[in-house]
Amino acid sequence: MAGGGDAPRTDSASDKLILALPKGRILAESAPVLHAAGIDPEPSFYDENARALRFATNRPDIDIIRVRSFDVATFVAFGAAHLGICGSDVLLEFDFSEIYAPVDLGIGRCRLSVAEPADLAASDDPARWSHIRIATKYPELTKRHFAARGVQAECIKLNGAMELAPTLGLCHRIVDLVSSGRTLTENGLKEIERIAEVSSRFIVNRAALKTRPEVVGAWIERFRAAARNAIADAA
Repeated sequence: MAGGGDAPRTDSASDKLILALPKGRILAESAPVLHAAGIDPEPSFYDENARALRFATNRPDIDIIRVRSFDVATFVAFGAAHLGICGSDVLLEFDFSEIYAPVDLGIGRCRLSVAEPADLAASDDPARWSHIRIATKYPELTKRHFAARGVQAECIKLNGAMELAPTLGLCHRIVDLVSSGRTLTENGLKEIERIAEVSSRFIVNRAALKTRPEVVGAWIERFRAAARNAIADAA
């Protein structure tokens, strides 16, 4: 049974809410949360080979779009989507004031960390850094993190294969998401600093919440209840 009571339904296509979800690992983890909140996408939504990007649901007032994880925040911030599920890493990187992130869904847990070659880590002293070059998908977050302690971070933006950067001499250090740490170890890297704990959040566009508080607010409560029930079931 879905938690949080019934969300108000809208009556016309122009009132339809758009929910943005990220492709990849979080998509599968979000399925039980969606169901608990009362949203079941059409079957093709979970087909990785499906070419469609917008999908119907069991609710006539909600459609889902499937986009890259970094794009979820952009779609919601600019009002192209009203609701979304987004990693806190992405929210920290963009720091959009237009986004309200009221619910930690407890999925997609990992950490954002600094890593460097293991042989360098054996003698390196981060307290003595003044200027460093780092490869990362998170240049703004990385710069802010190091600037807070007086270190100038020169960030090289990469979208993947981060572990290759030190190996090929692009830089000595990377900032990336870490789950088990196995990928780092297999590439001769060592995690030396944790920047942030990461999990997926239910997010809403602030303007949508302001103009449609009953509808959007009801979905916040449904996703909050779904997350709470998921935590209770896992306990």
